[in-house]
Amino acid sequence: MTSFTAACIQLRSGKTISDNADAAESLIRAAAKDGAQFVQTPEMSNVLVRSREELLERISDAEDDLFLKRARALAAELGIYLHLGSLAVLAGNGKVANRAFLIGPDGKILATYDKIHMFDVDLPNGESWRESATYEPGTQTVIADLPFAKVGMAVCYDIRFPAIFRTQARQGAQVLTGPAAFTRQTGQAHWHVLQRSRAIENGAYVISAAQGGTHEDGRETYGHSLIIDPWGAVIAEIDNDDPGYALAEIDTQKVADARARIPAIANERDFVCCHADGLKEISA
Repeated sequence: MTSFTAACIQLRSGKTISDNADAAESLIRAAAKDGAQFVQTPEMSNVLVRSREELLERISDAEDDLFLKRARALAAELGIYLHLGSLAVLAGNGKVANRAFLIGPDGKILATYDKIHMFDVDLPNGESWRESATYEPGTQTVIADLPFAKVGMAVCYDIRFPAIFRTQARQGAQVLTGPAAFTRQTGQAHWHVLQRSRAIENGAYVISAAQGGTHEDGRETYGHSLIIDPWGAVIAEIDNDDPGYALAEIDTQKVADARARIPAIANERDFVCCHADGLKEISA
């Protein structure tokens, strides 16, 4: 099998895990009814709470997370691969894991990935974020070998760190992922170009489901869930910040074709970076 139908689920998650699970289930069912075999939800699908104290009161270990339990049952019922972009779950050390889960059509967890890069930034509009104060960063990138594609796992801010995706592509990943809760400001500026860049430079599909709109905790996220093909074309997009889903056909032969046309991975060379201190000025 070289082709399959993928779907991005766009959510506007709030503070109540059961309500978020209801909203996600409705859209996942609709996408599966439309033929989706691989369905991805955004970062923090189960809950979005800015207050650390309130977040810790609401979440649980992965084994007890209501959203994950319902997602596993739903994947088994529908017979789909379900990629939970990430969930907030207790990490067991006083911090929280921002953890992605890939669930098989039998309901079993096939792979997990903990977000590596923490969003510690001060934005020009006054927004300030310190994910490292709450979340425990991951330390390893993950590729899941599915029957129809090798899928690389990443989350949100990771999209700004090309080395993760290049490493995955070198290891054979044909589909890269960047499920997110991008802020409205950074999304308007960089969302599309970052997703397309990761696809173009690696000759790979990129699937990135997103959170969108004004959330219960007051944050604003950009939406615009995307599926990009290996040539950098947008082949599916939710062109707003409302909950919904978008579908696209993924054909891994197009990955091979793109990498043959521009063999950037094969053409890579090792190099060193040198400072020019002490070099003499050269006259024209």
